Amino acid sequence: MWNGYRVGGRLNSHLRKMYHIKIGLVLLLSWTNSAVGSIAQHDDSFQPDHILRVTAQDYTEACNTRYSVLVNGSSPGPELRLREGKVNWIRVYNDMKDENTTIHWHGLTAFTAPFSDGAPAASQWPISAGHFFDYEVKPEVGTAGTYFYHSHVGFQAVTAKGSLIVDSVNDLPYSYDEERTIMLSDFFNETDKTIIDGLTSSDFTWSGETNALLVNGKSRQATNSTGSCQLASISIEPGLTYRLRFIGATALSFISLAIESHNVSIIEADGHYTKSVHTSFLQIGSGQRYSVLLTAKSEDELEKAGKRHFYIQLTTLARPETLTNLAVLQYSGGTGANLTTVPSPPPLPVAKIAEGWLDYELESLSPIYEFPTLDEVTRRIIIEVHQNVSDHVIWLQNGYEWVESFPKSPYLVDIYTGKLNTEETYQRAISRGNGFDNITRTFPAQIGEVLEIVWQNEGTFTNGGLDVHPFHAHGRHFYDIGGGDGKYNATANEERLKSSRPILRDTSMLYRYRNETDPLAPSGWRAWRIKVTDAGVWMYHCHSLQHMIMGMQTVFIFGDRNEVIAQSAPVGVGYLTYGGSAYGNSTHSPVVRHFFT
Repeated sequence: MWNGYRVGGRLNSHLRKMYHIKIGLVLLLSWTNSAVGSIAQHDDSFQPDHILRVTAQDYTEACNTRYSVLVNGSSPGPELRLREGKVNWIRVYNDMKDENTTIHWHGLTAFTAPFSDGAPAASQWPISAGHFFDYEVKPEVGTAGTYFYHSHVGFQAVTAKGSLIVDSVNDLPYSYDEERTIMLSDFFNETDKTIIDGLTSSDFTWSGETNALLVNGKSRQATNSTGSCQLASISIEPGLTYRLRFIGATALSFISLAIESHNVSIIEADGHYTKSVHTSFLQIGSGQRYSVLLTAKSEDELEKAGKRHFYIQLTTLARPETLTNLAVLQYSGGTGANLTTVPSPPPLPVAKIAEGWLDYELESLSPIYEFPTLDEVTRRIIIEVHQNVSDHVIWLQNGYEWVESFPKSPYLVDIYTGKLNTEETYQRAISRGNGFDNITRTFPAQIGEVLEIVWQNEGTFTNGGLDVHPFHAHGRHFYDIGGGDGKYNATANEERLKSSRPILRDTSMLYRYRNETDPLAPSGWRAWRIKVTDAGVWMYHCHSLQHMIMGMQTVFIFGDRNEVIAQSAPVGVGYLTYGGSAYGNSTHSPVVRHFFT
């Protein structure tokens, strides 16, 4: 299968040898003399800290069996726990027969190990079938929090994913007795291939709406009259305080979530501690994460309630059809809930979308606060997004779609080999006035710039239709400076920020504010600010998988070629060719750069 790349990397052997020699001679001197990191062969004596094996097979969820991509044989895959400041080597095997894969560490930064970001066509060649890749992951000190990992190829992330928790080296700002991880995801009846073919074909076929919402891989709907599938159960003890880590790992669904007879306090968003915010519900888009504190009921309160289980109710938002699913918050003692019986009607009112939920309200808890003001902004980039119909249905950013197959090789590889001229790319983008280089389809920026990035929602070119979009940034997190209806107004928004303390995020929601408007009319915006401090190639994209496949992605290039290479180190040719020696297989061990050690 192509996925935008040559199957198996089978170049003509003579040409491949010549290419290796040419690139190797260019990079050898600086590579071997580099003071950053070291080169090592990961032979049988090397022991990775974690091993993930990616397979494709029939798998049963929500009372249905579907051919799915799995991690270590399940969905979600195993939870990984890393520690701030500690280097982790995570080996990812691609055990599939005809598919590429990668793993992206969603929300974690990869500044000094750029080939470990897991974004194919942007920062690394994908892992071809029968190969493995050793990812070097070192969470920065100060980034303890809730993350997850997932494949970044095609539609694989609908099932190929798992939770990732970064533990702190310092005392926590909030105290609690225990914690629980709650991963939210979607189920689709059709296979990944069928969905991709339908979305990219000139005979456009929609994937269909989410068939089930899953909690930690489990779901049962009121319509399931047969089958052994069950609702997920989250077990707790009376009187204790719990940290609930919610992970929005959905493909499409924007979810409202509430817990029957319980309120919670938000303490973390996207890996950053916040001032405590009391709330009766959460809104979680694909890619977003929140930690909340929940105080469990006492035995006296449970006796008065007359029950020991309470429903967690999930409702999809901003979709043509509303889907409501449930999980169970189960107190110990007594008779447990019947997990194969789904109450109808649901115990809570069906939720409605709250546009701008907690915008300007969530505030950073960090004592180190370096939020750039409007006066410090050196350049504003407006990214206009809308759907278009040409020979197929696509999502455009500033008039262009971006898909994995567009660049013939990853941008980071082209920068290392000198194929992509970062200076020319930057000058073209500046001359166009909107910061976008339509030749490479990238947004370049220089180190030291302070960017204000505005995602501007517009009506579909044909009928004015609108959608919501959870936009996610790889690399350094951004300050989310809010959103609103209509067209972005910097002066008006700056007034709102005077009474706010924006927080760092890596994923935030672009709302639509109405179902449709005039074609290309502005209807909703989301704005970020970021100081460009780390060179590299970073994906910025909608995290709805269907929208990504239909072109709703782009790439930011921070820094010039020298700065990109200096940020980490020169690398050998094994990273710069598909199936190169940095990727191991059954016949050879990989030759790997240790960026941190």
